[in-house]
Amino acid sequence: MKQDSSGPDPTAKSTDRRRIAVIGGGISGLAAAHRLVELDDSHDVVLLEASDRLGGVIETFHDEEFLIEAGADNFITVVPWAIDLCRRLGLEDQLLRTNDQFRRASVVSKGRLRQIPEGFLIMAPSKVWPVMKTPILSLSGKLRLAAEYFVPRRHDVDNDESLASFATRRFGREVYERLIQPLVGGIYTADAEQLSLKATLPRFLRMEAEHGSLIRASRRKSAARPHADQSSSGSRYSMFVALRGGLNDLIAAIAKQLPEGTIRLNSPVDRIEQTADGAWSIIISNDKQRPLLVDAVVVATPAHHAARLLATTSAKLSELLKGIHYAGADVLALGFRRDQISHPLNEFGFVVPLVEGRKILSASFSSIKYDGRAPRDHVLVRVFIGGACQEEYLDLPDDELIAIACAELSELIGIQGAPVLSCVRRYRQAMPQYHLGHLELVDSIDAQVAQLSGLELAGNAYRGVGIPHCIHSGEQAAERIAEMAAHQSSAS
Repeated sequence: MKQDSSGPDPTAKSTDRRRIAVIGGGISGLAAAHRLVELDDSHDVVLLEASDRLGGVIETFHDEEFLIEAGADNFITVVPWAIDLCRRLGLEDQLLRTNDQFRRASVVSKGRLRQIPEGFLIMAPSKVWPVMKTPILSLSGKLRLAAEYFVPRRHDVDNDESLASFATRRFGREVYERLIQPLVGGIYTADAEQLSLKATLPRFLRMEAEHGSLIRASRRKSAARPHADQSSSGSRYSMFVALRGGLNDLIAAIAKQLPEGTIRLNSPVDRIEQTADGAWSIIISNDKQRPLLVDAVVVATPAHHAARLLATTSAKLSELLKGIHYAGADVLALGFRRDQISHPLNEFGFVVPLVEGRKILSASFSSIKYDGRAPRDHVLVRVFIGGACQEEYLDLPDDELIAIACAELSELIGIQGAPVLSCVRRYRQAMPQYHLGHLELVDSIDAQVAQLSGLELAGNAYRGVGIPHCIHSGEQAAERIAEMAAHQSSAS
């Protein structure tokens, strides 16, 4: 990793090289910095990260022979941006697919794990018969799900609708509470009653608009792709990949590609201001006497941090950014000997409906999902606690969180004894909540940013929370900055 604590004189703005700052060393900021250099290596790029490490919620570490992802552990491949970046970095041969033998998941139902019906992907059942056989739903719940085929489509599509409202309207309350809510909660750690469907899962809106029924749309899609993997349950596991050595390899590969002096760790930014000549002055908290002067800046921090940084530049933009809410979660990595677990571990994990009244959101069997995550005859389990609907658990001490997780795992998968490894990572205000009206809010934010020449925003707060969308957001911001620079150069 190439870092520099001094660099060129920060108070002097270069006349022949455009200086561009990126604030935030998570995947969005790193993607922005990398893309700026990739587009034009004459750019003088500086990346400012407040902490002592890069990656944000991406963090891989090793404990004995366990490989542990503290935050995100994989990314989806149906959109190209993460895969494309891995290829450009030379990481393509390190991509690791999920174990195709166990591509399924369970849901807690009346205190027991029940497999999510085959072909049921969030709320698009491509196969009706597995749903009709499942013990997760009552007879009335199954009949109501089958009736979705005849539920009329909604016509006032311009008005935003919550994910809970949409799912209940189409499938009924029981299907929503028992299947859809826990699956969505596992993805967004959100309250689905407030979550905007248009901002999070718009494909289901399109399915309704184009086909009139999600069941009809799913079956037509399956018929058109007869050789596609239809055996997954809960999520499209065949479309996810990780890196063999962990996602931190992606972070390290980007950092290695950046020029000497680009990365400045332990550099928290206090505020940014636009000068009279259109440049940007960045005041770094531990060096307020020497503001960093740059031609352009990409703010790739959480929205609430961006709001604080920009408060003196644009009060209106700052207030809009404060309108994006966040939730937190605690991630527990627990290692066990295989003989401590009675469950066959023939799946990737399970999700927990809120109506079950339990204290965890979900559990992922990491070493079943991907090879190389645990030593021989051992298992790595990640347990998620908190989220928007169970915030009361977030501040419990580590030992209480571990006790809660072990108690739940004991009941649900038959764990006996203490874990041989335990690790707690706390993520506060880390997951943006795309509440109703989110896309309209982001449009208003974009309109304010457009009035500030040389400023761009990037990150998971705006138009997608997954790693590929974060990369895309950072790269798009870099491309707009580069286009502006090229335009100004040609004009001069």
